[in-house]
Amino acid sequence: MSGYGPECAELVRAARPGNYRLGMVLGSGLGQLADEIEDAVWVPYSKLSGFPVSSVSSHGSELVAGTLAGVPVVVLSGRAHYYEGGGADVMRTPVETLKALGCDTVLLTNAAGSLREDFAPGTPMLICDHINWSGLNPLIGEESDKRFLDMSAAYDPDLRARLRALAEEEKIPLGEGVYMWFSGPSFETPAEIRMAKALGADAVGMSTVPEVILARYLGLRVAAISTITNYGAGMQAHGLSHDETKSTALKAVDALKRLIRRFVKDLAND
Repeated sequence: MSGYGPECAELVRAARPGNYRLGMVLGSGLGQLADEIEDAVWVPYSKLSGFPVSSVSSHGSELVAGTLAGVPVVVLSGRAHYYEGGGADVMRTPVETLKALGCDTVLLTNAAGSLREDFAPGTPMLICDHINWSGLNPLIGEESDKRFLDMSAAYDPDLRARLRALAEEEKIPLGEGVYMWFSGPSFETPAEIRMAKALGADAVGMSTVPEVILARYLGLRVAAISTITNYGAGMQAHGLSHDETKSTALKAVDALKRLIRRFVKDLAND
């Protein structure tokens, strides 16, 4: 632990007392979900020691604590990425803060490029596993044997089963696949996309994997959903751009918000 997590949690509790069940990290295009948190307090990352302020135009930099579907939640509206400053552990304090606030489960979202023709832009993909192609790890430098973390079931099977069932009830097409983490910020080349497909990846992106590792290190259950915003390089007629990522993510947000609301309600029944 960095030491900042409990300190940040106390600051949040001073603004809004309570224990929280679920933490969420909102990726590109999903920031508007934070506006639907009820009885909420908004705390800028700049007010929280150790929190990174994102430089990405599609990401906010605020912690939102309140309720969603009647369930106490903490939302991280926006994330920082490895490519912004060269630290794989850049999201360590935010994830530690979720843990210190009482969260036992974290739901991560991101925007990703599809490697499969049947995972079209605008659709969600449930992450079942990942490939850490970057070779980076937020636990580098840890000194205890706890750093040798078992990642064989990093994406909780029960949470994945719930999300699949809820998506079916809501008639939301939900693919499931393997996410490969590239460091970014440049998009992948066509050759890298061919390699990723050959290695078994179904989508590629520039985030999330460090947060999964940190959350599992802290004992949190993890679920993660990618919004597919484009096909990988060489799979579509036009080139790749962050503007396309942002615009497609916004088009897909309504279905994903509906699924997340159902997921939150379902957790409340535990």
